[in-house]
Amino acid sequence: MTSASQTSPPGRTDDELAQSDIPAMLRYGLSFAAPHRTALFGDGAVGAAVLLDRLGIQPRAVAFLAKVVRSGGVRYAAELREPVPGDDAASIVRTWLESAATTADGVDGDEQAARWLEAVAELLGLRNITLLSATLR
Repeated sequence: MTSASQTSPPGRTDDELAQSDIPAMLRYGLSFAAPHRTALFGDGAVGAAVLLDRLGIQPRAVAFLAKVVRSGGVRYAAELREPVPGDDAASIVRTWLESAATTADGVDGDEQAARWLEAVAELLGLRNITLLSATLR
């Protein structure tokens, strides 16, 4: 028998995750460890993937941006005219990068931001595979 305190919390919908305050999650997740970082790499990454998927962004664009962040830093990436293709997506991603740039502390902060972007790219890829699989049935 499982007590109520041991049961998993109910899942969140794509719409709920897409409404997450990702800039705030980046600020807190990159500044603090434990629950803030977990939320950033969990709900924050899924919410970001949902938003970018709805705008038609391919996982490779986000993975490439992670490489840019790792190479030049999150501040450099935030200044790019088009960090990902498309005006709407670029605006959203630039907001995320600018938020991350306020708290990313040196190479370690840039690395954490790059890892988060890689997680978002992986989730985008999984969403694409799931959609393709459902379409082929």
